[in-house]
Amino acid sequence: MMTRRDALALPATLLTAHAAPALSRMGIAATCFSAQRPKDTLEFLEFCRSLGAGGVQAPLSSTSPEHLAGLRRRAEQHGMYIEVMAGLPRGEDAETFERTLIAAGEVGARCARVACLGGRRYEMFSRLDEWKQFAAGSRKAIARTLPLAEKHRMPVAIENHKDWTLEELLALLKEYSSEYIGVCLDTGNNIALLDEPMEFVERLSPYALSTHLKDMAVEEYSEGFLLAEVPFGEGMLDMPRIAEIIRRARPGTKMTLEMITRDPLRIPCLTEKYWATFADTSPQRLPAMLRTVRAQAAKRIPRPGTVPPEIQANREADNVAACLRYARERMGL
Repeated sequence: MMTRRDALALPATLLTAHAAPALSRMGIAATCFSAQRPKDTLEFLEFCRSLGAGGVQAPLSSTSPEHLAGLRRRAEQHGMYIEVMAGLPRGEDAETFERTLIAAGEVGARCARVACLGGRRYEMFSRLDEWKQFAAGSRKAIARTLPLAEKHRMPVAIENHKDWTLEELLALLKEYSSEYIGVCLDTGNNIALLDEPMEFVERLSPYALSTHLKDMAVEEYSEGFLLAEVPFGEGMLDMPRIAEIIRRARPGTKMTLEMITRDPLRIPCLTEKYWATFADTSPQRLPAMLRTVRAQAAKRIPRPGTVPPEIQANREADNVAACLRYARERMGL
């Protein structure tokens, strides 16, 4: 349980929420916070409860029976859901991953969220053969994941993490078709791969076991465009419509916020290196995305810059609070 000492360490905006929380139906991903995220999963649950969140998506800080039992008990007492962040079994030995799935079951988690790529495709690879080698390794990891997910009846949600395009991800889901393999549908990431965001949500929503809800802003620059998460309602995405599409396709899937407060990412889609890992070097989606970016020309996206941790913590808290408020008032969450 969060102690008074813990509460006093939180930014002022969090203390207000802690005093009179009103639970949202939307949860919070641990990746929303970099400056002041509790490292202990139970503390993070209490931290998000203080903000009025309805659940958490986070790594497990411990798999001890005492920790897992305590985490489940507090989540049930608060009426909050849990989704576990995990890593795919990249080596031949999948014991660590299997232990995580078992632990996820012990805390009553709805699913385990994983990602194939830790970075961004256009930054990590310089040649098509490098991407193909990575994709082959990812397929092997998913092939090891599937029987474990089915064995322990723990759904595994693969996030679109600026790696697979829409068509590639759909092909992957068909290749490993199972009720225990789906997606953690991130509503903003694939803008970086030039996929049209509403089409992406429409076509991936039937596979959504989990979500990362985020609104996005864009701005043109010399090599392509800048991309940034912004509070709901301040970006280019129709968040109420997105939530409704997902609810219609997957009524039981939880809505989880991923509002990352950081400087915008550079999407260098007008450079040769960006296209090096794509077989199609003259895609139809590039002109459409550039038109979308230019239509947003009147809007300048935020550049938080590097600031002391306490200022960053308050900015993160303010942005998360704004998203929770918008979700309650405009999205039925």
